[in-house]
Amino acid sequence: MEENRNEMTDTSAKTETTGAEGIELNTDENAAGTTHLNAAVGEESEMEKLKDALEEEKKKYLYLFAEYDNFRKRTAKERLELNQTAGKDVIVALLEVLDDASRAEAELTKKGLEKDAEGVMLVFQKLRRILQQKGLKEMESKGLDFDADKHEAITEIPAPTEALKGKVVDDIEKGYLLHDKIIRFAKVVVGK
Repeated sequence: MEENRNEMTDTSAKTETTGAEGIELNTDENAAGTTHLNAAVGEESEMEKLKDALEEEKKKYLYLFAEYDNFRKRTAKERLELNQTAGKDVIVALLEVLDDASRAEAELTKKGLEKDAEGVMLVFQKLRRILQQKGLKEMESKGLDFDADKHEAITEIPAPTEALKGKVVDDIEKGYLLHDKIIRFAKVVVGK
């Protein structure tokens, strides 16, 4: 009987009853369960931290990738623009020669010497064709509305007709575009 009491005492040390409800909790098992619960909560917390860190790194990677893609596109665009306007200085310098060629051609035509100066006319045409291949375009101005973004008004004269009021009456110096960008404004006479 005494052994039974000792066993009961040992059992009572391991089992506690909580008040009127009569729920028995094994303190040794409860301590081990709490440890496992704390470990599981710690692992979940650690997993959440790792997931957050992974998401943050993914965001950084995507941002860096987008930046690189934008850089690549921007440099490709700049390279294309540079290639298109690489000879801009030479072409701008040749515009004066082109103007002189146009004036000489007009004088030859006026004097009726086109047949005698056929070789010179071919050189002028070749010069124009080569510059057009490089992206040079002559700006049409005569008869169009005056546009301060394209034209430089040298003077105003009374319009010969009512329809020419506010329009370009004459070109003093032609304007030119290089790959659709203005490289020289047209110097014009405007009707008022």
